[in-house]
Amino acid sequence: MIKGVIFDIDGVILDSMPIWNKAGEMYLRKLGLQPNPGLSKAMESMSMHEGAKFLKEKYHLDMNEDEIVKGINKTIEDFYAYEVRLKEGVEKFLEGLKERKIKIVAATSCDREVFEKALVRLNVIRYFEKIFTSTETGSGKTKPDIFLAAADYMGTRPCETWVFEDALYAIKTAKDAGFRTVGVYDYYNSDKWDEIKNTCDICFEKLDDVNVFLEKALASEL
Repeated sequence: MIKGVIFDIDGVILDSMPIWNKAGEMYLRKLGLQPNPGLSKAMESMSMHEGAKFLKEKYHLDMNEDEIVKGINKTIEDFYAYEVRLKEGVEKFLEGLKERKIKIVAATSCDREVFEKALVRLNVIRYFEKIFTSTETGSGKTKPDIFLAAADYMGTRPCETWVFEDALYAIKTAKDAGFRTVGVYDYYNSDKWDEIKNTCDICFEKLDDVNVFLEKALASEL
Protein backbone atom coordinates (compact mmCIF):
# COMPACT_ATOMS: atom_id res chain seq x y z
CA MET A 1 0.00 0.00 0.00
CA ILE A 2 1.25 3.50 -0.86
CA LYS A 3 1.32 5.54 2.33
CA GLY A 4 3.83 8.22 1.40
CA VAL A 5 5.86 9.61 -1.47
CA ILE A 6 9.20 11.42 -1.51
CA PHE A 7 10.00 13.66 -4.46
CA ASP A 8 13.37 14.87 -5.61
CA ILE A 9 13.06 18.47 -6.83
CA ASP A 10 15.62 19.14 -9.59
CA GLY A 11 14.76 17.19 -12.72
CA VAL A 12 11.59 15.71 -11.20
CA ILE A 13 9.49 18.66 -9.99
CA LEU A 14 11.44 21.53 -11.57
CA ASP A 15 12.88 21.68 -15.08
CA SER A 16 16.06 23.03 -13.53
CA MET A 17 18.90 20.75 -14.60
CA PRO A 18 20.12 23.01 -17.47
CA ILE A 19 21.19 25.75 -15.05
CA TRP A 20 23.67 23.47 -13.31
CA ASN A 21 25.41 22.81 -16.61
CA LYS A 22 25.08 26.31 -18.06
CA ALA A 23 25.55 28.57 -15.03
CA GLY A 24 29.09 29.44 -16.09
CA GLU A 25 27.93 30.45 -19.57
CA MET A 26 25.04 32.50 -18.21
CA TYR A 27 27.32 34.23 -15.72
CA LEU A 28 29.77 35.25 -18.45
CA ARG A 29 26.95 36.64 -20.59
CA LYS A 30 25.81 38.76 -17.64
CA LEU A 31 29.33 40.20 -17.63
CA GLY A 32 28.99 41.00 -21.34
CA LEU A 33 31.34 38.19 -22.41
CA GLN A 34 30.71 35.51 -25.03
CA PRO A 35 31.47 32.00 -23.75
CA ASN A 36 33.45 29.70 -26.01
CA PRO A 37 31.67 26.67 -27.52
CA GLY A 38 31.92 23.64 -25.27
CA LEU A 39 32.41 25.63 -22.06
CA SER A 40 29.72 23.74 -20.16
CA LYS A 41 31.22 20.41 -21.12
CA ALA A 42 34.66 21.57 -20.00
CA MET A 43 33.31 22.64 -16.60
CA GLU A 44 30.86 19.82 -15.85
CA SER A 45 33.22 17.83 -13.60
CA MET A 46 34.69 20.87 -11.80
CA SER A 47 33.80 22.00 -8.30
CA MET A 48 32.45 25.54 -7.94
CA HIS A 49 35.89 26.89 -6.95
CA GLU A 50 37.66 24.94 -9.70
CA GLY A 51 35.20 26.40 -12.18
CA ALA A 52 35.77 29.91 -10.82
CA LYS A 53 39.54 29.54 -11.20
CA PHE A 54 39.07 28.24 -14.74
CA LEU A 55 36.84 31.18 -15.72
CA LYS A 56 39.16 33.70 -14.11
CA GLU A 57 42.16 32.42 -16.06
CA LYS A 58 40.38 31.65 -19.35
CA TYR A 59 38.46 34.93 -19.59
CA HIS A 60 40.90 37.19 -17.67
CA LEU A 61 38.29 38.18 -15.09
CA ASP A 62 39.35 41.06 -12.86
CA MET A 63 38.00 39.61 -9.61
CA ASN A 64 38.96 36.89 -7.14
CA GLU A 65 37.60 33.35 -7.13
CA ASP A 66 35.25 33.94 -4.19
CA GLU A 67 33.63 36.85 -6.05
CA ILE A 68 33.19 34.66 -9.13
CA VAL A 69 31.62 31.87 -7.07
CA LYS A 70 29.25 34.42 -5.50
CA GLY A 71 28.33 35.70 -8.96
CA ILE A 72 27.64 32.20 -10.29
CA ASN A 73 25.52 31.39 -7.23
CA LYS A 74 23.54 34.60 -7.77
CA THR A 75 22.96 33.56 -11.41
CA ILE A 76 21.63 30.20 -10.21
CA GLU A 77 19.42 31.77 -7.52
CA ASP A 78 17.97 34.27 -10.01
CA PHE A 79 17.15 31.45 -12.43
CA TYR A 80 15.19 29.62 -9.75
CA ALA A 81 13.52 32.76 -8.44
CA TYR A 82 12.38 34.15 -11.81
CA GLU A 83 12.74 31.65 -14.66
CA VAL A 84 12.60 27.95 -13.81
CA ARG A 85 9.40 26.13 -14.75
CA LEU A 86 7.65 22.98 -13.53
CA LYS A 87 8.19 19.76 -15.38
CA GLU A 88 5.20 19.02 -17.63
CA GLY A 89 2.23 17.48 -15.81
CA VAL A 90 3.74 17.73 -12.33
CA GLU A 91 1.12 19.99 -10.72
CA LYS A 92 -1.71 17.74 -11.91
CA PHE A 93 0.16 14.74 -10.55
CA LEU A 94 0.71 16.34 -7.15
CA GLU A 95 -2.93 17.39 -6.97
CA GLY A 96 -3.97 13.81 -7.69
CA LEU A 97 -1.87 12.49 -4.81
CA LYS A 98 -3.22 15.17 -2.47
CA GLU A 99 -6.82 14.33 -3.39
CA ARG A 100 -6.12 10.73 -2.41
CA LYS A 101 -4.66 11.87 0.92
CA ILE A 102 -1.25 10.34 0.22
CA LYS A 103 1.48 12.02 2.27
CA ILE A 104 3.91 14.07 0.16
CA VAL A 105 7.37 15.34 1.09
CA ALA A 106 10.45 16.30 -0.88
CA ALA A 107 14.12 15.42 -0.46
CA THR A 108 16.69 17.45 -2.37
CA SER A 109 20.42 18.03 -2.63
CA CYS A 110 19.70 21.67 -3.49
CA ASP A 111 19.94 24.33 -0.76
CA ARG A 112 16.67 25.74 0.56
CA GLU A 113 17.44 29.35 -0.31
CA VAL A 114 17.82 28.33 -3.95
CA PHE A 115 14.68 26.26 -4.63
CA GLU A 116 12.15 27.64 -2.16
CA LYS A 117 11.38 30.85 -4.06
CA ALA A 118 10.67 28.79 -7.18
CA LEU A 119 8.21 26.50 -5.42
CA VAL A 120 6.43 29.51 -3.91
CA ARG A 121 6.30 31.37 -7.24
CA LEU A 122 4.97 28.29 -9.03
CA ASN A 123 2.39 27.68 -6.27
CA VAL A 124 3.37 24.07 -5.59
CA ILE A 125 5.05 24.38 -2.20
CA ARG A 126 1.57 23.86 -0.69
CA TYR A 127 1.62 20.20 -1.74
CA PHE A 128 4.62 19.27 0.42
CA GLU A 129 4.18 18.57 4.11
CA LYS A 130 7.92 19.12 4.59
CA ILE A 131 11.04 19.53 2.43
CA PHE A 132 14.29 17.88 3.48
CA THR A 133 17.66 19.08 2.18
CA SER A 134 21.01 17.30 2.15
CA THR A 135 22.67 20.28 3.81
CA GLU A 136 20.23 20.25 6.73
CA THR A 137 20.17 16.45 7.01
CA GLY A 138 23.96 16.28 6.98
CA SER A 139 24.57 13.88 4.10
CA GLY A 140 24.03 13.62 0.37
CA LYS A 141 22.04 10.99 -1.45
CA THR A 142 24.90 8.51 -1.59
CA LYS A 143 23.60 7.66 1.89
CA PRO A 144 19.93 6.93 2.74
CA ASP A 145 19.73 9.36 5.68
CA ILE A 146 17.60 11.96 3.89
CA PHE A 147 15.10 9.36 2.65
CA LEU A 148 14.91 7.70 6.08
CA ALA A 149 14.37 11.09 7.76
CA ALA A 150 11.56 11.86 5.31
CA ALA A 151 9.86 8.50 5.88
CA ASP A 152 10.24 8.86 9.66
CA TYR A 153 8.56 12.27 9.47
CA MET A 154 5.61 10.78 7.55
CA GLY A 155 5.44 7.76 9.84
CA THR A 156 5.80 5.36 6.92
CA ARG A 157 8.04 2.33 6.42
CA PRO A 158 10.41 2.30 3.42
CA CYS A 159 8.49 -0.58 1.82
CA GLU A 160 5.31 1.53 1.70
CA THR A 161 7.09 4.73 0.63
CA TRP A 162 7.80 5.60 -3.00
CA VAL A 163 10.82 7.72 -3.96
CA PHE A 164 10.66 9.72 -7.21
CA GLU A 165 14.16 10.42 -8.57
CA ASP A 166 15.96 11.22 -11.82
CA ALA A 167 19.50 10.47 -10.60
CA LEU A 168 20.64 6.85 -10.86
CA TYR A 169 22.92 6.99 -7.81
CA ALA A 170 20.07 8.34 -5.64
CA ILE A 171 17.70 5.70 -6.97
CA LYS A 172 20.18 2.97 -6.02
CA THR A 173 20.59 4.47 -2.54
CA ALA A 174 16.84 4.54 -1.95
CA LYS A 175 16.31 1.06 -3.34
CA ASP A 176 19.11 -0.43 -1.24
CA ALA A 177 17.44 1.09 1.83
CA GLY A 178 14.17 -0.72 1.05
CA PHE A 179 12.20 2.07 -0.61
CA ARG A 180 10.10 1.60 -3.72
CA THR A 181 11.48 3.68 -6.56
CA VAL A 182 10.12 5.65 -9.50
CA GLY A 183 12.57 6.79 -12.17
CA VAL A 184 11.66 10.06 -13.89
CA TYR A 185 13.14 10.93 -17.27
CA ASP A 186 15.05 14.12 -17.79
CA TYR A 187 17.17 15.10 -20.79
CA TYR A 188 20.20 15.16 -18.52
CA ASN A 189 19.79 11.52 -17.43
CA SER A 190 19.20 10.20 -20.96
CA ASP A 191 22.58 8.45 -21.07
CA LYS A 192 21.62 6.44 -17.97
CA TRP A 193 17.93 5.96 -18.78
CA ASP A 194 18.22 2.28 -19.73
CA GLU A 195 19.96 1.50 -16.45
CA ILE A 196 17.42 3.56 -14.54
CA LYS A 197 14.60 1.56 -16.15
CA ASN A 198 16.32 -1.68 -15.16
CA THR A 199 16.81 -0.49 -11.58
CA CYS A 200 13.49 1.16 -10.67
CA ASP A 201 10.19 -0.46 -9.79
CA ILE A 202 8.43 1.96 -12.18
CA CYS A 203 9.64 4.54 -14.71
CA PHE A 204 7.91 7.51 -16.35
CA GLU A 205 9.02 9.81 -19.12
CA LYS A 206 6.76 12.43 -17.55
CA LEU A 207 4.52 12.67 -14.51
CA ASP A 208 0.99 13.64 -15.46
CA ASP A 209 -1.48 10.83 -14.76
CA VAL A 210 -1.51 9.80 -11.11
CA ASN A 211 -3.89 6.94 -11.86
CA VAL A 212 -1.30 5.26 -14.07
CA PHE A 213 1.23 5.48 -11.23
CA LEU A 214 -1.25 4.07 -8.70
CA GLU A 215 -2.15 1.18 -10.99
CA LYS A 216 1.47 0.31 -11.69
CA ALA A 217 2.42 0.65 -8.04
CA LEU A 218 -0.40 -1.66 -6.98
CA ALA A 219 0.57 -4.21 -9.64
CA SER A 220 4.21 -4.14 -8.52
CA GLU A 221 3.22 -4.87 -4.93
CA LEU A 222 1.23 -8.00 -5.79
